[in-house]
Amino acid sequence: MAGVGSRRRCEEFIVAGRVRVDGVVVSELGARVDPSRQRVEFDGRRVQPEPMQTYLADKPRGVLCTSADPEGRPTIVEWAVHAGANPRLRLYSVGRLDYDSEGLILLTNDGELAQRLAHPRHHIEKEYRAWTDRPVTREEIRAMLAGIEDDGERLRALAVLPEKTGARATCQIILGEGRRRHIRRMLEHFGLRVRRLRRIRIGGLTQRDLRGQALRALSAEEVAGLLASAKGATAGTPPPSGN
Repeated sequence: MAGVGSRRRCEEFIVAGRVRVDGVVVSELGARVDPSRQRVEFDGRRVQPEPMQTYLADKPRGVLCTSADPEGRPTIVEWAVHAGANPRLRLYSVGRLDYDSEGLILLTNDGELAQRLAHPRHHIEKEYRAWTDRPVTREEIRAMLAGIEDDGERLRALAVLPEKTGARATCQIILGEGRRRHIRRMLEHFGLRVRRLRRIRIGGLTQRDLRGQALRALSAEEVAGLLASAKGATAGTPPPSGN
């Protein structure tokens, strides 16, 4: 319930009989309600539905993808509010980026949307640029495309594209499903040191879609495009398990 409390706290309110729908006390958890058609009240006060909003954000390094940190480090939600996100929304990130990584990430208060986009079977493509201490070799690229075993998990890339950028060694890596520290672990497996890692694409969204901003609210059409890319990934041939 928007502005009332966390999900667990709201469940306690429901069990206590403090929530009414169309004037009737609801004490059963999981009861379905349509806020656009039904009147929801908490302690006699009407609860307005929270507007669903999804943001495309450019996460800087040194920011945690969590809502709170016991060590007091800056979080993505705090950063997003400073960047212009609605402070009244209960936002959380769709997927994660490492503390030391940067780039595109989605923030939303739409739990159903987040689950659909983050579900492993959808395999929405995410593209990264990695700066390393040396260029990747052809043999290493072939191994990453085939998949490597690391700490009981299979890590695989859909594509690895080395780039020529003068003295700096960089490559673009595309993933279908991301594991914890997926790219860093994959590159470190071959002794490569990652100097910098940046996500540059999520599905069909790129840096250009930020339109020069650090954070931008997506339109309904853009959100629909993300869902379409998720469905398209599901319909296609999925990558091998554990990539």
